[in-house]
Amino acid sequence: METLGSFAFYIPAVIVLLALFAATIRILREYERGVVFTLGRFTGVKGPGLILLIPYVQQMVRMDLRTVVLDVPTQDVISRDNVSVKVNAVIYFRVMDPERATIQVENFMQATSELAQTTLRSVLGKHELDEMLAERDKLNIDIQEILDAQTDAWGIKVANVEIKHVDIDESMVRAIARQAEAERERRAKVINAEGEQQAAAKLLEAAEILGQRPEAMQLRYLSTLNVIAGERSSTIVFPFPMDLKDFFGVVPRARETASPD
Repeated sequence: METLGSFAFYIPAVIVLLALFAATIRILREYERGVVFTLGRFTGVKGPGLILLIPYVQQMVRMDLRTVVLDVPTQDVISRDNVSVKVNAVIYFRVMDPERATIQVENFMQATSELAQTTLRSVLGKHELDEMLAERDKLNIDIQEILDAQTDAWGIKVANVEIKHVDIDESMVRAIARQAEAERERRAKVINAEGEQQAAAKLLEAAEILGQRPEAMQLRYLSTLNVIAGERSSTIVFPFPMDLKDFFGVVPRARETASPD
């Protein structure tokens, strides 16, 4: 009985020791770091692996170093040409300095999200709608550089920013379609005019070459007749230039004039 009583006396002490030992041990994964505070003061960053802490004297804040994918909520943006659009984006960032990400900012996730929203509205508001639709890569780089510079003090590295959707009002979509159609018609007319100009220049050059020798013009006509004859047509209408009358020896009769007598 005395042995059982003495053993029961040590049971609470053993439980307290086990609890203290459990509070001492921390295990951090490969992608985790522990920001350790001793009596409230920063004393270092530890991990990964087994970490031993002094219970009630040291506290540790876990920090994940993996890349975080942050979806920026849809923002109402007014472009520089006064067009209202809805834009959302996605941001890829990671914690590079666990100490600053813990000490310099209260909640780095919320802070980065709010900063991304304001930066998205600010940057896109300086561009016209056509630039938003055609130059997304440039806008992504501009937003990424601004975010990276502002979050550097928090120990955060913004790796990439991608604009996902630019939603436009239906009436504006129809206006853009009409503008695109007019632009295509303008290009078609310009291309047609340039083709006519080039063709006229080549015809002028060919006429100058053929005009040097009448025989060349005759050979050209005969070649054209050969091509037309191969098309199996029963009727051939072929213009005969009056300039060739001299080549065939056709001499017009002299007009008789009455004498003044």
